[in-house]
Amino acid sequence: MLSLETLTQRLIEHDLLKEFIYQNQWSYQTPKAVDTLTIGHLTYDSRTIQEGSLFFCKGIGFKQSYLEQAISAGAFFYVAETVYEVEHHGVGIIVTDIKKAMAVISMAFYGYPQNELKIIAYTGTKGKTTAAYFCKYIMEIATKEKTALFSTMETILDGKTATKSLLTTPESLDLYRMMREAVTNGMSHLIMEVSSQAYKTNRVYGLSFDVGVFLNISPDHIGAIEHPDFDDYFYCKRQLLHHSKQVILNRDSDYFEMLAEFSRANTSEVLTYGQDCPEADYRFHSLAGGEFEVTSHQDVLKVTGTYGINLLGDFNQGNALSAIMATSLVGADQQAIHTGLSKARVAGRMEKMVTGKGTSVYVDYAHNYLSLQTLLSFVRLEHPAGQLYVVIGSTGGKGVSRRADFGRVLSDFADVAILTTDDPGNEAPEMIIADITAALVERVERRIILDRKAAITFALETAKAEDVVVLAGKGNDLYQIVEGQRIPYEGDLKITETLIGSGY
Repeated sequence: MLSLETLTQRLIEHDLLKEFIYQNQWSYQTPKAVDTLTIGHLTYDSRTIQEGSLFFCKGIGFKQSYLEQAISAGAFFYVAETVYEVEHHGVGIIVTDIKKAMAVISMAFYGYPQNELKIIAYTGTKGKTTAAYFCKYIMEIATKEKTALFSTMETILDGKTATKSLLTTPESLDLYRMMREAVTNGMSHLIMEVSSQAYKTNRVYGLSFDVGVFLNISPDHIGAIEHPDFDDYFYCKRQLLHHSKQVILNRDSDYFEMLAEFSRANTSEVLTYGQDCPEADYRFHSLAGGEFEVTSHQDVLKVTGTYGINLLGDFNQGNALSAIMATSLVGADQQAIHTGLSKARVAGRMEKMVTGKGTSVYVDYAHNYLSLQTLLSFVRLEHPAGQLYVVIGSTGGKGVSRRADFGRVLSDFADVAILTTDDPGNEAPEMIIADITAALVERVERRIILDRKAAITFALETAKAEDVVVLAGKGNDLYQIVEGQRIPYEGDLKITETLIGSGY
């Protein structure tokens, strides 16, 4: 429950309130006739209105008809940036920024659940999900399953039950609702990924984190409906550093010096890590068998030693070191860290299988320039002989710059590019593929097979024993997004397992 008086105070504190509309009259103060009323339900979906709801008029495509539908369904309060000419006997709250207002109102409505959780937040162009899962497994041991997770792949609010996530970082209303549910379920810690869009659209406005981890940065999510350029993308990404009490930085990241300067200007506690990097506070050195050694000149976290993980690649060892440091800062001891990392698995991340004829197949979510470059360079080092087949597509409606990026990475590493469908949204897959092929060099053989399962089948049929196949982008996703709908899909991982099981 939230009183209208308290809501008004919160909006004023954040300089968001413009005016009220009540009984077709404007007012700059809470209308006296309703200032003692309380709000018992929040929503931004006109289809979920309850009697007396507060309705947020948000979204680029918002239409007045949505508000009219909400009012007719019983919404007594609405919050908007625009004064709508509608018949309404309740209270209209006009604000300067609807997304900021929704964040401020939502956290107050749900009783500031963030203050009852220790929160580790991750950002970066690649590795967020993997690193978050490393933290999740560690904190499950450290807290006896009292750790919640908000990731690109899954949402966990009770320490064990996972549901498919709709967004990497939820809308603010959903974010605080889920935080409150996690607290009610007895959760003491939260691991979450924070996307650039979360800051661009103010989903995390006013939210602070106990530990903020910045993994890396390269151009991504650049396009008409996301970030206009890299400068805007980078600006949004580094806001996490401004809102974290303690910061962990990858010493090997591009723009590290700028990130370090920004961090130290905003927080006094900054720790760095890197691979065989003398300047880093913590360093990791790859050993045989998937193990790595962590060293430090001054081991303030008490985490030096040897660790093992189940994921291939030294880049994943770096992700693991970031998780070691982050979880240590929120209370995990070294035994919990060792045990958690030894158990950690991320379905669809660096999954390796071998066909009956001996072809190595890698399945990974790599879906942007940096993640694909890292993946293919690793595979090339592991398999220097033979041809590299890559099955890949790109998303529709967002991340438009990725398409040319994929063409460039494929030109550097691939021998055969099998171009297919990957969440085309409202775009024609053929047009998306054309953008990728426009950046491909002639050396790379290309095949266009729109049916993704058929594309995977072709790759496994065609590749020889000495070749290697990479399936990039979908991982274990069980849907394709087509024209706004989630169409069921078996997932690259399941399809590959089934094909190999049937004799491929």
